[in-house]
Amino acid sequence: MPERTAGSGVESGQIPKGSRGIVALSGGVDSSTAAALLLERGCDVIGVTLQLWRDDPPCGAPGMPGRRRGLQAAADAEAVCRRLGIPFHRIDVSAEFRDRVIRHFADEYTAGRTPNPCVVCNETIKFGLLLDRARDFGADWMATGHYARRDADPASGRQHLRRGRDPRRDQSYFLFSLRQEQLARVVFPLGDCLKSETRAMACRFGLETADKAESMEVCFVPDGDYGRFLQETALATPHPGEIVDLEGRVLGRHEGIAFFTIGQRRGLRVSASAPLYVVDLDPVGNRVVVGGPGDLECRRFRIERCNWIAWETPPSVLEVTAKIRYNHPGTRAIVMPGAGARATVDLAVAQRAVTPGQACVFYQEDQVVGGGWIARHRPLAGDEETTPA
Repeated sequence: MPERTAGSGVESGQIPKGSRGIVALSGGVDSSTAAALLLERGCDVIGVTLQLWRDDPPCGAPGMPGRRRGLQAAADAEAVCRRLGIPFHRIDVSAEFRDRVIRHFADEYTAGRTPNPCVVCNETIKFGLLLDRARDFGADWMATGHYARRDADPASGRQHLRRGRDPRRDQSYFLFSLRQEQLARVVFPLGDCLKSETRAMACRFGLETADKAESMEVCFVPDGDYGRFLQETALATPHPGEIVDLEGRVLGRHEGIAFFTIGQRRGLRVSASAPLYVVDLDPVGNRVVVGGPGDLECRRFRIERCNWIAWETPPSVLEVTAKIRYNHPGTRAIVMPGAGARATVDLAVAQRAVTPGQACVFYQEDQVVGGGWIARHRPLAGDEETTPA
C-alpha cells in the first residue's frame, strides 16, 4: 500500500491501530477506498455487503433494475476484498429493507408526501441493523464511504457530525437522524477527502472500482421513474381523484396522489393560460392542488420527528442554516423547537417547493446540529385555518 498524503482520509488516532471493524461496502469507489485506507492504517478490516434483494424479484416486480444493480454491486465488493486480502461477508437484510425502506417509501407517496429513502435506510439498515451486526464479527466500529466527519466534545463526550471537506460531495444531510450511540461507533475515512483524491487513491491501491461511474439515484429505482416502480410492485394502485386550484375549483382528474410530488409540472393534463405546478397534495380529500410558480413559495413550516445531535435538549430558539433537500444550498433560518419532537422553521427568504416528507437539516457553520421531517403546511379551500406549531 502507498503512503498516505495530506487529505487522504483517516486521521491519526481516530481509531486504534490493530482494532477490528467492518466496512460497509456498496461496490463503489468510495467504500472500497475507505476499506483500503483503514487496512493501511493497520486496522483489522472485514468487508460486508448488504443483500437488499432475495433471488425472487421484490414485491412481484419482474426484472427489477435495482436487483440487477445490487447483484453487480455485491460482485464488485467481493472483488475489492479479494484484492485487499480481507474477509468478505454478505448479509441478507432483504426482508428488513422491504419492510422498513421500500414500504415506507410507498406509504409516504400514498400519504401525499415525498420520501427520502436514503435517510431512512441509513438510520434503520446501514447504521441500524448492520451496526448491530458488527458485534457478531467482534468489531468495535463500522466505517462507510460517506463524505462526512465525526468527532466528540472532549469535555462532554457528545458526538458531533460535520460536513465533509468536499462541498460538492458532502453527505452529512443524509446522516442527520443518527443517534449518539450510533455516531459513537462509526468512522468516515473519506471525510477530509476530495472526490478527486479518492479516485486517485483507488488507482494507487489498484482497486477495480477506481473508474466506476457514480450512481446518484435511489438504489431500487435507478431509472428515477417512481410512479412506474410503485405500480409494477403493486405498492400503490390507481386511486382517481380531482385536480383543483387553490380555491377548490376542479380543473381535471388524476390517477392517484402517490404519482405526484410538490413542484411537478409535467403530466398534469390540465389546460391553463399559464403554467401550473403541483403546490400541495391532499390525502384526506384525495386531491392534487395546483397553482402558479409563486404559489410554490414558502417561508414558515413545521417539522416532525426531530433529532438533535448537538444537544440533549436544544435551546428554545436556534439560528441555523437550513437545507430543505439534499441539493438545496441552504438558507438562514430561525428554528423554535417544541414539544413532541416538533419544531417550527422560519426561513429568512421564502423557498420554492418546501416538500412534506423531505428532511430539513440544520447547520451551524460546518456542524449538523439536528433536523426533522417537513410536515404538510398549506391550508386549502375548505380546510380549517391552522398555524404551524
